[in-house]
Amino acid sequence: MLSKLKLKSLTPTSSSSLKASDVRSTEQEVSGSVDSSINEKIDFESEKVFYPFEQPSVKSHIPQEPQLSAEQKEKYLAVLHHFQQEDLKVAISEDTHNHKKTELYQPLTHDEKSWLTRECFLRYLRATKWNEKDAINRVELTLAWRREFGIDKAMENQNKVNGETTSIENETGKEVILGYDNDSRPCLYLKPGRQNTKTSQRQVEHLVYSLERVIDYMPSGQDSLALLIDFKAHPVGTQGGKIPPVGVGRQVLHILQTHYPERLGKALLTNIPWLGWTFLKIIHPFIDPLTREKLVFDEPFEKYVPVEQLDVDFNGKVNFEYNHDKYWRRMIEISQEKKAKYMERFELFGGVVGLSEVDLRGDDSEIKHPVGTI
Repeated sequence: MLSKLKLKSLTPTSSSSLKASDVRSTEQEVSGSVDSSINEKIDFESEKVFYPFEQPSVKSHIPQEPQLSAEQKEKYLAVLHHFQQEDLKVAISEDTHNHKKTELYQPLTHDEKSWLTRECFLRYLRATKWNEKDAINRVELTLAWRREFGIDKAMENQNKVNGETTSIENETGKEVILGYDNDSRPCLYLKPGRQNTKTSQRQVEHLVYSLERVIDYMPSGQDSLALLIDFKAHPVGTQGGKIPPVGVGRQVLHILQTHYPERLGKALLTNIPWLGWTFLKIIHPFIDPLTREKLVFDEPFEKYVPVEQLDVDFNGKVNFEYNHDKYWRRMIEISQEKKAKYMERFELFGGVVGLSEVDLRGDDSEIKHPVGTI
């Protein structure tokens, strides 16, 4: 029975900065966007936090990248060389990809090349057990899906799915980016008990939008995220006591496993009601075995997240209060400031396929991972 399994490891934007009066009000708001070392000197139990953190805690670390074998390096280079082809074209939807409607294929855009990083190729190679042909096919399928879904542009306000189109879905704070775990993964809280809308495609778009934004928060050297899922009921939730239709659950799993491979570093689940266990049991066969190993049920969140960046609801020290008007704008601003820096460094280092996310998210003026080195 799934409940008994003990698995070890599931608005408009602006680039301008907020005014000081916006950041700290008469309520003594604390912005989680200030430097971590400053954040940790504040008594969070007496101060309210309304915004995400920009950087991991000083207590977090970046895990070392695993060494590759000679055979794995060859496979990586095969994938890289495929996507370096100047005349390469890819499909505009999953259907045109699957049915090889090549007359509808289009060349890679500049923004898509910035997505095709060294780490991107490695994630897909790991997900396909180092089968380079399967990895190439999967990457091209995801490129096609991103075009069709409406998230293929680098900056969020240029996409069909953006902060303005999904804002209504988060008015009760059911998905929140807050803090980093012990391995410097940005944390995305999912709170189904705060559900405020009926099942729809927009809910799926909202989840994808949240994933895209939490990826922006990743520090140099870390390319996975942590999900903290709390099923506890909440007064602001208007759609409580329900589970998503199995079809929606399968669609979400397909998106996560197919188009965000190796992005989930850890998933912590707590306060799971019997309906939640029922839903998990139903979709369990569709969860990739590698993903199952990353699920942790009903263990203290503070084992995995420094208390200085953990919500008080989970025994942390961050007295976070969700205020949509304050949080949503600032969450997007931080993500877009980070993405703008990413794109600036993409240009600085040549604007080509195969650059490293370590360099694109870093601060060094010298490139650490020249294209083609592994």
